[in-house]
Amino acid sequence: MSNAFDLTGRLALVTGSSRGIGLTLATGLAEAGAHVVLHGRDSDTLAASAATLRAAGHTVDTVAFDLTDAAAVKAGIAALEAALGVPDILVNNAGVQIRGPLADFTIEQWNTVINTNLTSAFLMSQAVSVGMVARGSGKIINVGSIQSQLARPSITPYSASKGGIVMLTRGLCADLAKHGIQSNALAPGYFATVLTKALVEDQTFSDWVCNRTPAGRWGQVEDLIGTCVFLASDASRFVNGQIIYVDGGMSAVV
Repeated sequence: MSNAFDLTGRLALVTGSSRGIGLTLATGLAEAGAHVVLHGRDSDTLAASAATLRAAGHTVDTVAFDLTDAAAVKAGIAALEAALGVPDILVNNAGVQIRGPLADFTIEQWNTVINTNLTSAFLMSQAVSVGMVARGSGKIINVGSIQSQLARPSITPYSASKGGIVMLTRGLCADLAKHGIQSNALAPGYFATVLTKALVEDQTFSDWVCNRTPAGRWGQVEDLIGTCVFLASDASRFVNGQIIYVDGGMSAVV
């Protein structure tokens, strides 16, 4: 098992990976040896991120399609597999957050959050797992959240979507484990990213995060890499249907 974490020769598709946590996870997988496929909506950002990884010596491709559109997902995965083969690793990372009072959420906002955070993970897993089943192996990693377990005011649709990720992950395990596929979820706590910059800079909220987290700090995106590589590698070959919280201990205490 000395090389159980080695991903050399593996093809890894990471959704929502042109920046932020997705790009960090893709970079970590590439550093472990994987050929990574970045996915994003902004072609310029996607191209720049791919160029940065290639400059570091990694093998990188890019794809762009609407993850919430079933036909687009089917066509996008078919094109990817025709060009590169069936992914060995799928990381469903794409997500969106909308905050507001419960009474003010529109059905359009609800649908945006649920479709982006949950439906896309279902569609992608469904499409990619066909080839994984035929091959008899594969890794599906869904990105959940501390909100998969704990709720907060003003983000009810987000909490619902991330709670759904938990049962999607377990459902995938139930359907796919017999085919040699491991389906697990990586659930971050509060992480300092471009998208959470305003929260990090809000001293009151930041103090709450640090005081509420046993580790006493915000997570840094690099803290997620080790768990992602573990779930993508042979080291986790008998780990299935699990939700691993990378949250500095927040979900373990009251």
